[in-house]
Amino acid sequence: MIKAMDGLNGSVVSEFVLLGLSGSWETKVILMITFSLLYLGIILGNLFIIFLVIADSHLHSPMYFLLANLSFNDVGLSSTTVPRMITDLLKEHKVISFQSCMTQTCFIHAMGGAELVLLIAMAFDRYAAICKPLHYLTIMSPKTCFLLIVTSWVTGVIHAMTQFSFVINLPFCGPNKIDSFCCDFPRIIQLACSDAANFEFVVTANSGILTTGTFFLLLLSYAFILITVWKRSSGDLSKALGTLSAHITVVILFFIPCIFVYIWPFPTSSVDKYMFIVDFAITPALNPVIYTLRNKDIKIATQRLSKRCHCDRFC
Repeated sequence: MIKAMDGLNGSVVSEFVLLGLSGSWETKVILMITFSLLYLGIILGNLFIIFLVIADSHLHSPMYFLLANLSFNDVGLSSTTVPRMITDLLKEHKVISFQSCMTQTCFIHAMGGAELVLLIAMAFDRYAAICKPLHYLTIMSPKTCFLLIVTSWVTGVIHAMTQFSFVINLPFCGPNKIDSFCCDFPRIIQLACSDAANFEFVVTANSGILTTGTFFLLLLSYAFILITVWKRSSGDLSKALGTLSAHITVVILFFIPCIFVYIWPFPTSSVDKYMFIVDFAITPALNPVIYTLRNKDIKIATQRLSKRCHCDRFC
């Protein structure tokens, strides 16, 4: 629907149409069931990690504090997009208001930006634990951990608001169709009734370069940690690699889709929306599995929780 609007920027577009995921009715039903199961896994898996870290005093350490915050962020990021994607699969007309579209986009980028800093903080935590074990608790003090979390959210909000301040002042007078299942700045800018070339640089610099730079910085930091361990004692290399493998896997899963989407921020195909599925549905569902699969502390904590629940039930 296009009509006059006393909105934030005087635009005449009051809502956008999300084209979503195409396919037959049967395909959409299968996708709805698949994404519903993934979302259930995201909620249960990540909330379980948060609960376990809070409930078990043995997990009250910087590493698990940061992991719990990553799980919280994953729940928020997925909840911003996946529930709507599921409900829209069976709708013929997928309409989102202008305000809701902008709000969704801001939340996506705020939490996405926060996750960038969280992953950097987790890499720094592993560096301190592996390379500076005697000073670990001093380096990763409660104050430092709190400041890292605050910095992650402040960075995320600044990242989102920087792009929002450009987009909200653009004139939108039609068309209003977004070839995706969610709103995002590159797709919205393409619909503006003005030359988007100037804004392409803003999106590329803010999201593309930031994401790509952070990705390579993290890979270099993990390589530095492994080289440091190898020089100190080659026998500890396999142990360090085992500790870092979960972090490296999560970094690759999170960043590759982001780099693909934002390094070329004005897509000419629909491939980017499938990349979004990886970040919004698949990676948050896999993160709890990746971080707990080879983590002895989490396994032992789970066993303690199970025994406690069993005892409370029968004692």
